[in-house]
Amino acid sequence: MSEINVTPMVDVMLVLLVIFILTAPLLTSAIRLELPQGEGTPSAQTAPSITLVVDARGDLYLNDRPMTAQALAESLKQSAQRNPDTEVQLRADQSIAYGRVVEVMSLAQKAGLSRIGFVAQPATR
Repeated sequence: MSEINVTPMVDVMLVLLVIFILTAPLLTSAIRLELPQGEGTPSAQTAPSITLVVDARGDLYLNDRPMTAQALAESLKQSAQRNPDTEVQLRADQSIAYGRVVEVMSLAQKAGLSRIGFVAQPATR
């Protein structure tokens, strides 16, 4: 044959494209959570925000970085000093105890951040 057969290369590229399309949404957050479901519309405001995560074990993450409670309090104080209108987007696993969520909210309020939003999965019908 004097021609190069590109069919196998095209097949491999299409398979890779499908794999990347399926895995890209999973890479938005490295922390695996089971968020509670609720109905509502997403907020249209674009205020500065930080993401605060409490996973199923009760570990704390600020913008996907692991934190201790003391380090979290310091980081939240610094965020409040930079911009007191910063919104805290709290993502807590549904299996976590309510008391742990209240502790984290208390840390944010003591730091001077009063705008706290709860992130949940949209309800499936």
